[in-house]
Amino acid sequence: LERSDHEELSEFFRKSYGPTGAFHAKPFEGGRSWAGARPERRAIAYDSVGIASHMGVLRRFIKVGETDLLVAELGLYAVRPDLERMGIAHSVGALTPTLRELGVPFAFGTVRHAMRNHVERYCQNGMASILTGVRVRSSIAEVNPDLPSTRTEEPLVVIFPVGRPLNEWPPGTLIERNGSEL
Repeated sequence: LERSDHEELSEFFRKSYGPTGAFHAKPFEGGRSWAGARPERRAIAYDSVGIASHMGVLRRFIKVGETDLLVAELGLYAVRPDLERMGIAHSVGALTPTLRELGVPFAFGTVRHAMRNHVERYCQNGMASILTGVRVRSSIAEVNPDLPSTRTEEPLVVIFPVGRPLNEWPPGTLIERNGSEL
């Protein structure tokens, strides 16, 4: 991406995430187009107005319980507010060839509990599964010597089968992200 692309994405994320709290928009100040870990790949949809939606992908190892697992983490998901409820969310399926190309058994993402109804649409046809009661430990992107370097949360965990079926996801109630959130 060129500098102008990062600036356009930065504005898109501030407008998309800002209504849920100013602290959600803060990481995108100054033309930065990622909040924590920088995506390896991006799916960006455009229309005549500009950026319509975005999804970031980062291949990484996580630890689920006692099992190290290669996944494609999905994050930085946003749809321009004027396009919400138009079915753009189903475009995640368009990422399937890219996820297969990355050679991962699963894609994984976390979302706030307030997004449960939105995410459940993916799960109705077996495209994904929601895990609850799972804690996720992540590194803090901006290290502060007076604060802990990690945080543990209990978001909704969403699993997408890519190279293996959902029933092969390892058991465990703690996922160690081995880095900062995407």
